[in-house]
Amino acid sequence: MTGIESEEHKALRTAVATLGTRYGREYIATVTRENRHPTELWSDAAKLGYLGANLPEAYGGGGGGITELSIVLEELGAAGCPLLMLIVSPAICGTVIARFGTETQKQEWLPGIADGTRTMAFGITEPDAGSNSHRITTTARRDPDTGDWLLTGRKVFISGVDIADAVLIVGRTEDSRTGRLKPCLFIVPRDAEGFSRRRIDMELDSPEKQFELALDDVRLPAGALVGDEDAGLLQLFAGLNPERIMTAAFAIGIGRYALDVAVRYARERTVWKEPIGAHQAVAHPLAQAHIDLELARLMMRKAAALYDAGDDVGAGEAANMAKYAAGEACVKAVDQAVHTLGGNGLTREFGIASLITVARVARIAPVSREMILNYVSHQTLGLPKSY
Repeated sequence: MTGIESEEHKALRTAVATLGTRYGREYIATVTRENRHPTELWSDAAKLGYLGANLPEAYGGGGGGITELSIVLEELGAAGCPLLMLIVSPAICGTVIARFGTETQKQEWLPGIADGTRTMAFGITEPDAGSNSHRITTTARRDPDTGDWLLTGRKVFISGVDIADAVLIVGRTEDSRTGRLKPCLFIVPRDAEGFSRRRIDMELDSPEKQFELALDDVRLPAGALVGDEDAGLLQLFAGLNPERIMTAAFAIGIGRYALDVAVRYARERTVWKEPIGAHQAVAHPLAQAHIDLELARLMMRKAAALYDAGDDVGAGEAANMAKYAAGEACVKAVDQAVHTLGGNGLTREFGIASLITVARVARIAPVSREMILNYVSHQTLGLPKSY
């Protein structure tokens, strides 16, 4: 891996940026106000092959990896129109099914995810577990008479369930030998009996809605299990590492968008003799924001390259670092952008005030910055745990 981007990736960036400029921040603001999803942008991205950039060609994808898909999300974000469900449907669910799914599951789901006709949500977070995935209580048990699975539990802050055809649910089965619970992944159709959802009232200004899910003895056929019942954390982190990398792409794109608005404003806005960007008090914080975003992007590219090369352990460390760096850089860039514009930074005309809450998502989800610091201190530095 080098720090220099290939010509193919540069061309992909340019092409996606062109699509993004056809929609932009105003489009996302409009669909959010109208309480609908960005279906036009999703459809156009699918037609151009962007949604399935990371999926195998044999199933209608582009044959690339998380590297290519992260470029798509970053450039859409930099144009002001990020698609949050890119993180969930192709990056997490598509990757897990492509790596561990049965041939039937691949045939059923991957072509639709790639061409945008099918969408899958991802359910891992629970009300009482938070960032501790080891405390997941959603349990799956076998019906000894039929071989079916029965799922019971709750999930919270699950994105896009209202438009998803199914949810990839993280549950736990009991090891008959040890009695210990181990994570497993199940495809749960949206209309499955006993599966219900409640929309969470969020102040987050986004077209993608958040839901709480309840599973009450949801009956699933044996074929709903994705991968090996005994694979455990290996399969789970096959989805969580791409999630962290894509969240970094989401954050970097938003940070770049906000910074671009601020830089253009600082070049043009004149209060005394020169544009305000000529003053170091304005220019230096913007330069620092740019540097932080570029450094986060380098770590994100490293994480994506390691993941695409099959180095799950190396990718885990880099993905966490990339997500941390991008989240911090995004929050700082958005804050400085709003501050640069002063009162104008809080107007709808410039469209960056709403990014204050959006930027916080990258600090909080899918794992908090404090948990990433725990990971690095324990796994990388070998320091002892306090818990």
